[in-house]
Amino acid sequence: MPKKPASKAAKPAKVPVHGPQHSNQVRIIGGAWKRTPLPVLSAQGLRPTPDRVRETVFNWINHQRDANWADAQVLDLFAGSGALGFEAASRGAQSVTMIDTNVPVVRQLDEIKTKLKADNVQITRGDALAVAQSAAARGQKFDLIFLDPPYQLEFLERCLPLCTRLMKQGGLIYAESGAALEFAEDETPEWMAPWEVLRADKAGMVFFHLLRLKAA
Repeated sequence: MPKKPASKAAKPAKVPVHGPQHSNQVRIIGGAWKRTPLPVLSAQGLRPTPDRVRETVFNWINHQRDANWADAQVLDLFAGSGALGFEAASRGAQSVTMIDTNVPVVRQLDEIKTKLKADNVQITRGDALAVAQSAAARGQKFDLIFLDPPYQLEFLERCLPLCTRLMKQGGLIYAESGAALEFAEDETPEWMAPWEVLRADKAGMVFFHLLRLKAA
């Protein structure tokens, strides 16, 4: 009898390879939308605050505010993924104004707002410095301002002087940067002089701080 041709070995099925989930999303840490994932676009300069850093930061803020968010008016000048602004909204902030200049980013923030039915969130496309100047000219004041700008572009140096006119009494600023904002007394730059650092820490190459205006 003729030999049957040897059967070919079955090829192993190809398994799709996916990157880790945390590489393209973050999650809300606490409040009404706790554990809700927020997608992160691959946009230039978009660098969302990691979950564990936000957890630390919001613990700091809760301590300063006695965990009272009901009357908090919040400004997020470099909204990006929205992780900071939506976190504040989730915890019950009265209003959260989120600003970003990137069109796809703003579109995604709008989609998240709609999904969450976040009526306490307002989203605007615009330049952070121009928005801050306009708000200061109108006499707007905030209890909490998030400053998480692209590094090495001197945004903090330009934003912090404007923020002195935007703060309510006892208001707080959360600021991320590529360098520490704590200086020796005789080396403090002019833009940092009005501010005191309440808390500060470092995660990897990121320095994060909670600031308040010094008492007059």
